[in-house]
Amino acid sequence: MRKRIKESRVPAPPFFRSRLLLLLLGLSVPLLGADPPPGPGLSPAQDWKLPLFTKEGFRSMSLRGDRVYPVGPDRIDVENIEITVFSGDATPRVKSILLSAKASYFPKEQRASGPGAVRVIRDDGEISGEDWTYEKNGEKVSIRRNARIVLNMNIGDMLK
Repeated sequence: MRKRIKESRVPAPPFFRSRLLLLLLGLSVPLLGADPPPGPGLSPAQDWKLPLFTKEGFRSMSLRGDRVYPVGPDRIDVENIEITVFSGDATPRVKSILLSAKASYFPKEQRASGPGAVRVIRDDGEISGEDWTYEKNGEKVSIRRNARIVLNMNIGDMLK
């Protein structure tokens, strides 16, 4: 005849519970080089586009990115940002295009910046460098490291 063994639950020793907690915390910490965590309750957006218009209804600027991470109400981080600046009038002419692999965009200030490489393309030239800031007011681009400028014009035109 078989005897039935009565099951009893024994509480886990305290050191086991603390090790389990450390393991779970370790798994929740992002690995270096992983995607940054999204803002509270907000998930990243794919293929993000933000068109901006003048008061008259003309296109003034367009922002695009492969992936966008909302960091807070005043900042979003963007992978592969493309900022296209238009003439802001009835002619849909592109004035400049800014390209960078990683950037932060500040909507209230209408400003973008990034620590890495940037490339600004215009009809009359191209500017590239690192550690940059773009301000929509005044259409100003500041490059703090390794700035390089290529002008697409005749030397006679440049001396005028």
